[in-house]
Amino acid sequence: MTDIEERIDALTQRVNETMVARSKTVIVAFLLVSVVFIGGMSAVETETDATEGFIDDLPEQEALEAINEEFEDPFEADEESTQLIHVGNDVLTRGELLNMLRVLERTDNRETLRYDSANGPATIVAQTLDPSAESPEEMKRAVERASDSEIRSAVRQANENPQFSALLSDDFNENEASASASITVVTHDVPQGFDSDDLSGVQTTIDDFGSDEPGDIRAFGGGIINDEFGEIIGDSLAIVMPVVLVLLFGFLAFAYRDPIDMALGLFTLLLTLIWTFGFLGFSGIPFDQQLIAVPVLLLAVGIDFGIHIVNRYREETVKGIDAVPAMRIAANQLVIAFIIVTVTAVFGFGANVVSDLEPIRNLGIASAVGIVFTLLLFGVFLPALKLEVDRLRDRFGVPEFGSTPIASEESALGRLLAVSAKLGRRAPVVFVVALLVVGGGLGAYGAGVDTTFDNEDFLPPEEEAWYVGYIPEPFAPGEYTVTETINLLEDRFEANQEETITIFVEGSFEQDHALEALTAPDDDPPSSLAVGPGGQADTTSIVTVIESQTEADEEFAALVERNDRSGNGIPDRNLDRIYDELLASDAGSQAERYLTDDRRGAQVEYVVDSSAEQEEIAADGAEHAESFRFGAIATGEIIIFDVVSDLIFESAIQALILAVVLTGIFLVISYAILEGRPWLGVVNVFPILIAIAMLIGTMRYLDMPLNALTATILSIGIGLGIAYSVHITARFIDEYNENGDTYESLQTTLSGTGGALTGSMLTTSLGTGALALAITPVLGDFGFLIATSVFLSFLAAIVALPPALFLWDRYANGATVG
Repeated sequence: MTDIEERIDALTQRVNETMVARSKTVIVAFLLVSVVFIGGMSAVETETDATEGFIDDLPEQEALEAINEEFEDPFEADEESTQLIHVGNDVLTRGELLNMLRVLERTDNRETLRYDSANGPATIVAQTLDPSAESPEEMKRAVERASDSEIRSAVRQANENPQFSALLSDDFNENEASASASITVVTHDVPQGFDSDDLSGVQTTIDDFGSDEPGDIRAFGGGIINDEFGEIIGDSLAIVMPVVLVLLFGFLAFAYRDPIDMALGLFTLLLTLIWTFGFLGFSGIPFDQQLIAVPVLLLAVGIDFGIHIVNRYREETVKGIDAVPAMRIAANQLVIAFIIVTVTAVFGFGANVVSDLEPIRNLGIASAVGIVFTLLLFGVFLPALKLEVDRLRDRFGVPEFGSTPIASEESALGRLLAVSAKLGRRAPVVFVVALLVVGGGLGAYGAGVDTTFDNEDFLPPEEEAWYVGYIPEPFAPGEYTVTETINLLEDRFEANQEETITIFVEGSFEQDHALEALTAPDDDPPSSLAVGPGGQADTTSIVTVIESQTEADEEFAALVERNDRSGNGIPDRNLDRIYDELLASDAGSQAERYLTDDRRGAQVEYVVDSSAEQEEIAADGAEHAESFRFGAIATGEIIIFDVVSDLIFESAIQALILAVVLTGIFLVISYAILEGRPWLGVVNVFPILIAIAMLIGTMRYLDMPLNALTATILSIGIGLGIAYSVHITARFIDEYNENGDTYESLQTTLSGTGGALTGSMLTTSLGTGALALAITPVLGDFGFLIATSVFLSFLAAIVALPPALFLWDRYANGATVG
């Protein structure tokens, strides 16, 4: 034994001796720390905007925010809006128009909603009937006084306004004056810094009609969406955690077979969650949808540690060894394995801190810190607590309900788990090569997995899952409408739904050639932007505002003509005069949307091909921006979401590589120092690489993309899965050091420690798999993939590790295998 090995062994023995000899002091100390963390839990904040953390600090998002600020009067109040979606057989009947106007009237009467104005078919028809009607109450009176024939006539007349048909569904019939859906945009006059969440009361206004309930009118806007995001977090936890607890009770009952031992394990799991949530509160990390996965991950690792410590302790007590020396033996043997598992889990979970996306970084930090807490609580607190409770049981004569380990060499499970040792002994080279070929093939296939980022990933599906209707109160989720509304808008307003991107162009727009330079690239745009006549771009800019005003104002048209030397309708001299006249006209407010006050910046909005892929649109937008004579940058939601998708993929690959490299280096160094056998570190990594290759292949086969949460699955799979290989290797080394025989050591290891791993795998995979019951798709997919990852890691450790250990013994020690 080297000097370093002696020091490490002495340190671990001192810690274990303190835990065993001063167990009461250890228990009190941990409980006091728990009280401190309980205080931190009250400071935990919930993040309801699911996408904000992903897009913050992105250059494209900053460009979009700069554009919004540039084309906004800083002295004016902010504007917030809410869409009212009205659905029915015919929303243009007198009764349905009145229903919408009653909603607007009640919205106007609620001061907290800061109603400013509304624009929709009902208001346009009402003002067609009575041009002097301004308030919702006056508009309602105008419609109440009108006959059905007058209403139909007003609808036909209102159709002359292009905005009218744009606010009606695609099935609008001008002749019959009917449509199945409409949109009314309510504008709220709010102060700067006003939170859009406060406008979610519009839906309450609709719901408060009571017996005077209108047709199907629903509110839709930022406040409504954020409200549902917040409710989804609470409802998902309310559904998932009870299921997790029920599964834990069932499988921990199988693993422990003793209610008192099971209670000790559950209590330690509770403290783990308290410590982790207390840390979130003290650190200021907000709790969002991504972090719902953290308590489930910690339960997974905690279960593993708890089962191992109790199972190993029982292996000694069934031999007749007293409690204290039995716990001393168990702790001494497991502490190194626990530390190795914890460090590798920290590498796996914590590797996500390299991400450029804040929510993924937060998930990495929270889970890594939580794993350290898990080590302390299950590696020190639980053994001390177990000893004290067993002393009390002996003192009061409380019987043990189950004190044998999960499996042994004589049990059916033990014999089944040891089969891989027999097979691996016969042809280890063939097994290892076959596994490498299969793993390499699956990894190559899985490299083509898709990457996505979309608001709808965080929202519940329109159709509730079958099990939701069976969930009793108070766990039953609320009613969600946002996804249904989004789908309704896409289905019924398809003709009016245009996807756009924005290019912000910077330069001196008073130069004679400025407007010509602004439009020149649009004659030959990339394919996804070539949606206009003749393959040109369909744009809205300061140029189109000038063209519109030219058609509406003869005097302005003459001014443009005099300053259009090329004769193409775009002025190319005296632009400062053109802008002055334009800004002073009725089109002035619209011109301010597309040209900055200092006339050194302009934005151009491009309609894009709705059938094009997000990645194609983003690439074409960036390419088109480079074609401008002035400096330009493309932005907009499509481009920002594409950038996030790319970062998600980069984060997944970077975290995976970092986790594998750090884990491999750590294991090689650890086994070199502890055992003088560095190649055991490489052997340990082999099964988890096979498992991750199988996982990524499974994702592609099942068409499950890398998204805001599943992007972390690869590195987290390393962190969770390596534990199975480490525990088997640690037990194998202990047995091998005693008897020097690889086969016999593997037989004992797989039947003993393998039994504990089986119990851990079942509880972990089913516990984490409960996330599949979460309301949102992103959490459901994550839960399924975590459960799959755990199972594949267990399978790889049982199947792939034995032949790899036989090869290690052959080439490292010159053993004969056969």
